[in-house]
Amino acid sequence: MKYKNYLQKLCLLLLPAALLVACSEKVDTSARYVFKYDTAMSYLQKHEAYSTYVELLGKVPVSKMSSSTVGQLLSARGNYTVFAPTNEAIEQYLQDLVAEDSTILPYPSWDAFVDSTKLDSIRKVIVYNSIIDGADEEYYEIARFPQKDKEEFPLANMIDHKLSVHYVTAYPDSIYINNNHAISSTERDIMCLNGVIHQLNKVIAPKDITAAVYIQEALDKQKEGYLAAFRVIQACGLLDTLKAVRDEVYEDLYQRGLIEDLQCMTCWGFAEGSIGYAPQHRKYGFTLFLETDDFWRSQGIDPKSPTLLQELCQWILDNHQYSNEDVFVTDENYESENHLLYQWITYHMLGMKIPTDRLVIHNNEFGYTTSNPYNYTIPVYEFYSTMGKRRLFKLIETKASNGVYINRFPNLDDGRKGTGYEISCDDDKVGALVITTGDLVNTTDMVNCNIYPIDAPISYSDAVRDNLAKQRIRFDGMSCMPEAMNNDIRKKKATDERYQHVYIPCDAIYPYFENFRQNDETKFVYYNAYGYDWCNLNADEMKAVGHFEITIKLPPVPRRGTYEFRYCVLANGNRGVQQIYFGTDPENLPVAGIPLDLTRGLKSARDRQFFGWEDDTGDEDFDSEVDHRLRNNMVMKGSKSVNSNDGPERGINDSENIRRIMWRGTMDPDKTYYMKMKSVLDSDKKEFYMDYMEYCPKEVYDNPEKPEDIW
Repeated sequence: MKYKNYLQKLCLLLLPAALLVACSEKVDTSARYVFKYDTAMSYLQKHEAYSTYVELLGKVPVSKMSSSTVGQLLSARGNYTVFAPTNEAIEQYLQDLVAEDSTILPYPSWDAFVDSTKLDSIRKVIVYNSIIDGADEEYYEIARFPQKDKEEFPLANMIDHKLSVHYVTAYPDSIYINNNHAISSTERDIMCLNGVIHQLNKVIAPKDITAAVYIQEALDKQKEGYLAAFRVIQACGLLDTLKAVRDEVYEDLYQRGLIEDLQCMTCWGFAEGSIGYAPQHRKYGFTLFLETDDFWRSQGIDPKSPTLLQELCQWILDNHQYSNEDVFVTDENYESENHLLYQWITYHMLGMKIPTDRLVIHNNEFGYTTSNPYNYTIPVYEFYSTMGKRRLFKLIETKASNGVYINRFPNLDDGRKGTGYEISCDDDKVGALVITTGDLVNTTDMVNCNIYPIDAPISYSDAVRDNLAKQRIRFDGMSCMPEAMNNDIRKKKATDERYQHVYIPCDAIYPYFENFRQNDETKFVYYNAYGYDWCNLNADEMKAVGHFEITIKLPPVPRRGTYEFRYCVLANGNRGVQQIYFGTDPENLPVAGIPLDLTRGLKSARDRQFFGWEDDTGDEDFDSEVDHRLRNNMVMKGSKSVNSNDGPERGINDSENIRRIMWRGTMDPDKTYYMKMKSVLDSDKKEFYMDYMEYCPKEVYDNPEKPEDIW
């Protein structure tokens, strides 16, 4: 995709004007590239401070499939953000390479490279890491930088890595890229015809090491910070898991053109020529939420102690950081999944690399607006499955919390006329703050992992499980797919079509999502819908056409008990009719309810009368009685928490936006549940649709003292 864009840009630039004149007596000047100012390349060429960088730009190709150079690219139309290193910065980088391994580079000079392959690689490191190609999107002047410390730019650089921005509160004019690459205070926001240039005093050259390598190096050097946690990870045999970077089989298939884009989506109501773009990679990723070494010292445990593992086991036992239902051993076979330490540390680990701005997703919740993105309102949360034994893990942020927390259970103003806000939080339910600023936050050093320090210990204790079992568990369909976060698919902040419509190939081509199965006739697309204001949760949705059959592995429940399983429906005429199946055996799932007609909500007078629908009136007794009638027919109104461009009441009073109660029964935390959706229509042009689902425990939906809230 990017290669095609590069060629198109270069053709626009290099096509001789004489040829245009020869082809027509009239030259169309409406699209002429008028050189009133500099392109990024011509500006760099005019300034001696960048002479070495300019030389590299003229030698590095835009890709392995092209002989055109990055210098030519920066002379073409586009939207480029260039973090241009000075000559001194590049010279220092070469000196650092000599210090790191003098066998590769004996002295700091380009002439000193004895291996041409290594020379080409170093050139690419300097050039590719320094440029973000905004394509049809945008470039990033300072005013458009991410506003939060350690937050990533929405688009990756030319080597497909995300850069992050670092702010120093004490020095408001100081801005760093990837923690320690200072942007010049004077040579910044240099506006060009095709983008913007920021001068750097240091070459951006991340090591691209895996979490396994990073942790092993920290252990070898006895590096303070997470030494205790890293020793546990190593002892439990998890370093091999943390080596994974990407699926090389998928990579090969994509590079050979065997993973093709979905070329035509007009039957879905999209514009003529709309394309669903297949992911270029299938990356793996991890996020670790870890207690720091300072915390362990406060508990009387020395991270360097030779008996650390035994001391930690005893601390977990003494502080009851487990559940009475857990079955575990405490011998020295730490690599066993039955070991207490293994079960404890894997609850700190998620199998996806989550950036700071997507720990939770703020998009269209009640009272929130993207024009004021850091003014939070009602609680926003995510439920994920941990590594190791699958257990439920909650991330939440509220207006009052001042950050994202793990397993926080606040008291909410969630009455029918309430605000939905957090009004207080009991001391024993505060949870652990995810710290996203400071030296211990690591979102740049590892290619496959982010590490966040936490301010309190976490575990899947009885208290956590009990609190989770007392609340409705609402989860977006895409939260079940770690690959969606690892490959920057879910809620990517970009409006370009290649990010809006992401085509996930069927299993016969390649099973891309581990927790997702689809038959050969399914054409599945994730609709990112960034910039749209719909009444879907997060405003995105999962769609498909064809004689679809889709099976999804669902997250676990926290406690054994009776639950309702619910499915959100946003009905319209483009949708289809699907039968839902629900159970524990993915090869033999029982039917759940009657076929789900996604074309019909409760908009018609006939349906309203049949199901007992009435709009909310503000009379609490009457509105509650309406909800009761709907529930008797296995229907619920949509959530009040989801906002839309039609006003804050769209979610609750829109009769096309409903929740269907598909199944009710006993669920067990030690069992894995699956949902299958199968088209029951002859037409292969009708849509499958999925937004969010809910587990709701009986204690919530059938509580005689406090009815389930409408949020």
